[in-house]
Amino acid sequence: MNDDLQQLLTNLRLIKIAEILDEQVAAAEAESLPFKRLLARLLRAEWHHRQESALAFRIKKAGMPEKWTIESFPFKKQPGINQRQIRTFAELGFIPKAENIVFVGKTGVGKSGIASGLLLKALQNGYRGVFVKAQDLFDEMYASLADRSTRKLIRYLSRLDLLVIDELGYLNLRPEQSNIFFKLLEERYQRHPTIITTNLDYAEWTGFLGNPALVEALLSRLRHHCHTVRIDGPSLRDPTG
Repeated sequence: MNDDLQQLLTNLRLIKIAEILDEQVAAAEAESLPFKRLLARLLRAEWHHRQESALAFRIKKAGMPEKWTIESFPFKKQPGINQRQIRTFAELGFIPKAENIVFVGKTGVGKSGIASGLLLKALQNGYRGVFVKAQDLFDEMYASLADRSTRKLIRYLSRLDLLVIDELGYLNLRPEQSNIFFKLLEERYQRHPTIITTNLDYAEWTGFLGNPALVEALLSRLRHHCHTVRIDGPSLRDPTG
């Protein structure tokens, strides 16, 4: 490839075509491939490269803790999970409908793995999403008060196609954090779905969020369009399991 062509491809950010052009031109000549078919082959390779790069970027931005997938989840080891229901969720119909999903169960039963797998499936289908531990989220909310970035934080999180909040449990929260959390879920209400994993049933949420009236209003919105999945099964972390 001559320097001028290399520079043009670089300027146009046709990275994959620049990488494979000499190889593909040689192959096309050997196969007597028409120019249009060569061009289609090059453009297809560039398109796939961009799709893969975009997915890698979305996964990086999502803060995935580990690459759980729905396909690799050990359903046979967890009889407490309805595999058909989870695979239905994995079709992602809940996202355009803005239907929340709350996984309730003790530690280790697979809540985080399923939630992460659903987020990955969403990312693979072009949606934007984030996985965040509840403690980290509330810490970030409190920190936003100091630099007055709370509005910016809520705006960012409320616009995500899918938000996964992991390990919502007994946390030591200030009233300001509970208020910001309520505001976040209020702004996502009927717009974008939220997946929450927790070891607490709804009746226990007042114990860490405080204000009963606020919790009632929050749960009213969260559960309005919501799938509550209670997982009553063995811990997948049990070495004898």
